[in-house]
This record gives sequence, structure tokens and C-alpha cells, in this order.
Amino acid sequence: MQSIPLWNPIHIKDIIGTYKIAGINQDAERSTYSGILTLALNENDRILANWSISNDSQTMQGIGFYKDNILVINFQYQGHDSNIYKGVVVYKVLSTNILDGFWSEKHGDQQFLGEEQCIRVATENLN
Repeated sequence: MQSIPLWNPIHIKDIIGTYKIAGINQDAERSTYSGILTLALNENDRILANWSISNDSQTMQGIGFYKDNILVINFQYQGHDSNIYKGVVVYKVLSTNILDGFWSEKHGDQQFLGEEQCIRVATENLN
């Protein structure tokens, strides 16, 4: 099956880097969070993602794939209760500097989706 070419496709290597994130949690309170997302590639051109959430010193890891300006990452993290939580995030790659996404966790409030926006930052501007 042939793909319909996009007007301005962005190459996978062009989205690798560090992003500041701002998001809304998957809960009725619509609580917010912020932090840093780092994207890298493995040897099979799969995306390796690492989040560092500022609000509660939480770190998360994920692996995903990219096609036609859509990035999908399966993620997991160890909660403060020592349980492992898993979910999936889907980002629209709006440009090489901006990702706009939504996410869901298995144990999150299923009436809501989390939301996350990512803006690329230079490494020296992380603090």
C-alpha cells in the first residue's frame, strides 16, 4: 500500500532533542505538571523517550515509533507507591520544535485524557 505523501513531512532525526513540557493530568481536577522530555533514537530508529516531571520528581521512560508526523510512545514509570504504571502518548509533530500530544494510562481516570505540549529548548536553557 502506498502512503499519501505529506506536504511537509518531518524526518525522524529532526525531532531528536530536548523539550520543555507542560501538561494536564488524566484526572477530574485537571491538575497540571511541567518538566523535560528528551527524545533519542535506538539502533532500529525507534524513539527512546525520557520524561522528568518537575512537580513531583517523577521520571518516566518509553519507546515508540514515528510515521507521517505522528509520534506514538508506550511509556512506564514506577509510582511513589512502588507500583509500575503504563500508558501511551500520541504526539502530532507540528514542527521540528513543537509537539502537541494526548495520553492515557491504564489506571488513570478513563473519563479524561491527559494533554501535553512540548517546545524544543537548547541544552544550555534547561534551567
